[in-house]
Amino acid sequence: MRRALSGAGGPLIGLIVLFVLLSIFAPNFLTARNLINVVDQVTVLGILALGATAVIITGGIDLSVGAVLALSTMVLGVLSHTAGAPLWLAMIAAVAVGGLAGMVNGLAVSIARLPPFIATLAMMSAARGLANLLTDGQQITGYPEWFFDLSSQRYLGLFSITAIALVVLYVIGWAWLKYRASGRAVYAVGGNPEVARLAGIKVKSVVTWVYVAAGVLAGLAALVQASRLDSSQPSAGTGIELDVIAAVVIGGASLAGGSGRVVGTIIGVLIIGVLHNGLNLLGVSSFVQQIIIGVVIAGAVLTDTLRRRRT
Repeated sequence: MRRALSGAGGPLIGLIVLFVLLSIFAPNFLTARNLINVVDQVTVLGILALGATAVIITGGIDLSVGAVLALSTMVLGVLSHTAGAPLWLAMIAAVAVGGLAGMVNGLAVSIARLPPFIATLAMMSAARGLANLLTDGQQITGYPEWFFDLSSQRYLGLFSITAIALVVLYVIGWAWLKYRASGRAVYAVGGNPEVARLAGIKVKSVVTWVYVAAGVLAGLAALVQASRLDSSQPSAGTGIELDVIAAVVIGGASLAGGSGRVVGTIIGVLIIGVLHNGLNLLGVSSFVQQIIIGVVIAGAVLTDTLRRRRT
């Protein structure tokens, strides 16, 4: 049991307990329609959290994912609606912009040696400003039906293309971190950068590409967000970085670096999604929900701190 709790077992038990409590107290929680809705709601959060998992394993942090998402979704809208570019080309450009923002973050951390908090905080401000500047703060609406169907059309009556994409991304992320040498290098850098360097690992390169991956995933999350809302909004992703960090930490990753699991992250994402959904069904104010999420983050970090002290 202790070994299970040190991995993904603890978060899984927490998810089961939360699920049971909400099934009892929250009306209509345990219905197929609501559970499918929960999966749809966590898709964007899940994609962002996957990138944040690798960043946090290296001992970094990325506060810019929400703003980069907003910038990418506005690039999508401006190119497809204003510039007249084909939507498929605008989609590629949106993901590329996310990757570019991630590269700036990575180079600022690895080459300029800025603290990750400062580097990504600066990107958060810049990306949010650019997102608003592109359309003077106005949203863009009206995408083709096939694009909207990516998140609304059900297959086998259950999952949309975007939900299936989330599963595929997590399988790829899990396999990369577990079986690829470059994935294992992420853990080495997070555990001890100097030892990793002496072992022949290109620490700066690993750190840079981890942030690039987080940016690319933010661009993909932007496509999902635009598909779900059938619009591009410069305010998209506001505050979601807190839920992203909470999901990763709840899933067992350490903010000190060196540990974290993709399986734990998806459980953390589900905990955040189920918690938000259940509180909405119970009629809890959004302001109170922010307080609860803050307490959950503090509790997860405290648990991680106590676990590392025991180790």
